[in-house]
Amino acid sequence: MKKNKKRKIPGLKVPKVKAGVSARVPRPHMPERLKRRRVQPDAKLAEAIQNLPRITNETVAEHREEVLSSARKYIYPLSHSKRRVVVITAGILVLALVAFFTFCSLALYRFKSTSSFIYGVTEVVPFPVAKVGSSWVSYESYLFELRHSVHYYQTQQKENFTTKAGKAHLAKLEQDALSQVTEDAYVKQLASKHHVSVSNTEVDNQVTLLRSENRLGSNDEVFRNVLSEFWGWTPNDFKRELKQQLLAEKVVAQLDTGTQARAQDALNKLNAGTDFGALAQQVSDDLSTKANGGNYGVAITQTNQNLPVQVVQALFKLQPGQISGIINTGYSLEIDKVLDSNGSSVHAAHIVFNFKPLGTYLKPLQLKEKPHNFISLN
Repeated sequence: MKKNKKRKIPGLKVPKVKAGVSARVPRPHMPERLKRRRVQPDAKLAEAIQNLPRITNETVAEHREEVLSSARKYIYPLSHSKRRVVVITAGILVLALVAFFTFCSLALYRFKSTSSFIYGVTEVVPFPVAKVGSSWVSYESYLFELRHSVHYYQTQQKENFTTKAGKAHLAKLEQDALSQVTEDAYVKQLASKHHVSVSNTEVDNQVTLLRSENRLGSNDEVFRNVLSEFWGWTPNDFKRELKQQLLAEKVVAQLDTGTQARAQDALNKLNAGTDFGALAQQVSDDLSTKANGGNYGVAITQTNQNLPVQVVQALFKLQPGQISGIINTGYSLEIDKVLDSNGSSVHAAHIVFNFKPLGTYLKPLQLKEKPHNFISLN
């Protein structure tokens, strides 16, 4: 086997190394231009550092103001932008409100819309439909009256208001609704002048009285269904209408002192022994029963809907031969007498004193302060 020979590299001289001394490999020669130089600080930078102000307790307020002043040039543009956003937003809202009120005004006063949306708007925004003296009549009250009449004729009479006859009838309903709400305004003025009012309790009692005769349904569900089907009302809508009706009746009852005096005089005579039939022939305002002594001529039951509910209730509390007191039916005063009874029905007679028409007390106000309408109805 041959011994390995050391490979010789041409041109490379390996220095001889003495025993015990490590060999030092010489570093390759580096050009002078690549030698690391010591970086000297820039003179201008050194000068700037020297010129930096020193912050002390005495100068801190001054430096803070200087810093804030330099920052304001960045803050002011932001504040201007916020102000601009606010101005633009406010402008858009104003334009939207103007557009909304313009649309509603055209729909109400030019096109006389009765849509549910427009009615909902009038429930929130008090658009006027007329002015009666110093009182404003709301457009909402006019639509309230008109819409229930239209609902009745559309659902119960199947009337088509797009035909020529239907349009003529609709115009009549519009005129009636406007007349009704202006009349209601005069009634409220009279009621305020004479301190007449109707409480919610009185309204509830009247509803109970009507329902006791099964005139508005036998239960709450039927009651609601009847109102919705016939007039498109809720129970609260019905109470609102009833309250206005009761107010008008109470105003007339208080102002018509002559009719009250006639009724009281007749009751005094009956209590003194005057014959009921003979007195009825003399003073009763019911021409259909006056000739036969006020006799109704038919048997009356508790569900009879041809008589005022107040009269029916009073009759079934009397015994044969007994006479009632003065009964206010809303449009008249009555005195009733039970002729005979079998428990389920009665025969009776009555003496009637009709109140003067409501117009008797409204006409002077209407002549003095004519209503000014804001819509034109043809």
